[in-house]
Amino acid sequence: MSTVGIVGSGIGGIAFAIRMQLLGHTVTVFEANERPGGKLGLLEMQGYRFDTGPSLFTMPQLVDELFQLAGKNPRDYFNYERLPEICSYFWDDQTRLKTLEDPGETASLMAEALQEDAATIYRYIKEAGEKYNIVSDLFLDDSLHKLSTWTSKQAMHGYANLHKLGLFQTMHQAHKSKFKNPKTVQLFDRYATYNGSDPYQTPATLSIIPHLEYNLGAYFPKGGMIEIPNALVRLAKDLGVQFRLNEAVEKIRTHGNVANGIQTKMGVYDFDIVASNADIRPSYKQLLPENLRPAKLLNQPKSSSGIIFYWGINRVFEELGVHNIFFSKDYQAEFKAIFEKETLFDDPTVYIHISSKVAKEDSPDGCENWFILINAPANSGQDWDALIEACRRNVIQKINRVLGINLEDYIVAEDYLDPRRIESRTSSAGGALYGNSSNNKFAAFLRHPNYRAAIKNMYWIGGSVHPGGGIPLCLSSAKIAAKLFQENA
Repeated sequence: MSTVGIVGSGIGGIAFAIRMQLLGHTVTVFEANERPGGKLGLLEMQGYRFDTGPSLFTMPQLVDELFQLAGKNPRDYFNYERLPEICSYFWDDQTRLKTLEDPGETASLMAEALQEDAATIYRYIKEAGEKYNIVSDLFLDDSLHKLSTWTSKQAMHGYANLHKLGLFQTMHQAHKSKFKNPKTVQLFDRYATYNGSDPYQTPATLSIIPHLEYNLGAYFPKGGMIEIPNALVRLAKDLGVQFRLNEAVEKIRTHGNVANGIQTKMGVYDFDIVASNADIRPSYKQLLPENLRPAKLLNQPKSSSGIIFYWGINRVFEELGVHNIFFSKDYQAEFKAIFEKETLFDDPTVYIHISSKVAKEDSPDGCENWFILINAPANSGQDWDALIEACRRNVIQKINRVLGINLEDYIVAEDYLDPRRIESRTSSAGGALYGNSSNNKFAAFLRHPNYRAAIKNMYWIGGSVHPGGGIPLCLSSAKIAAKLFQENA
């Protein structure tokens, strides 16, 4: 059996470690930080607790699958609940809307609040599920970089239904042709941000993303999002995976074009197989010899990043839920600012996640923990100190307008995360949250493969490679990489 060294302990790296250990190999994971989890982090201050990264949990079965593969009961390690309310939406003109776990109820509420036809909305939600099933067979469950994928039965089914996927329309064009109210269009356009893209550029294929919430459900992990990596690390350790924390990888060792080890300040380690869960850009530019770099892949435009404020609030807001969106008045101008001007819009869309709505222990009694995310460009040398100051001011003014409050009276604890900090803490190039953007119709085909013949015995997992960013896709990347290893063995 082989020895396997993994660079990085994001969710994809942990999942790949579990899968390789279950195949009988000896696995060691190297992590530069003091705890595993990658972008899934934890912040505690003054009695408030915050998940620092992803805040929406969908497709929990992909996490459960790893425990089941190991013959374990997932509930002995990890628990979660389905949220009856998915998201609360707010516009400056006082239009408000709640979406619920039942697609029919959601369609009715949208129709009432936005003067749309309920049947049209319900049909859109169900069609998103049908399109997802086509795409998952073709793009999400296997490598796009081998011939057998393109000649399989699933591929034939995908080709027959390719006309349904909107490859030649943008997401915005598809939604504008379907719905009457610009607010409805804006609501569904926002799902482009789930992989750091622009709805005015990204193909309508990504309109499958609402399926994950409206048909499959939004969930909340007991103990918060941090419990996803924590539980998987417990499983990995039970299986025998070794974690070397606070040990940054300095070099992936190669002999010719064959990966054969990892070098850190602590020493040199020989491995039969090496995998990188780090962003592809630092993986190549810092860890691998220059002659092995795929220049075209590395030069693609980056996805968006984000500015996150963590605010301890000393009162409860009954009108807010676990997930909340305060929409910009001019969505197109906001995305132009991010992707064309590489700056922030002065009327940003504001996402507020309040885990203490479900987990009361996440804030003191009578208080709330607000995680505020604003989409931002990746770091390319902007004056972030000035941008953050202006962003904070604009966010507070927006919330004050919509809720009729003076928010600064209630902020008693505060911290923030910006593209610079995201980049330094997670080795994400420019702090881009999802690797490359998906702002063209060929983006799915242009993501880095999970295995390149140019570097033998080397596998790639995580949000910067196929099939993409976000917890479900990172877990899928580990599954695809493990499958490729078995095929290559």
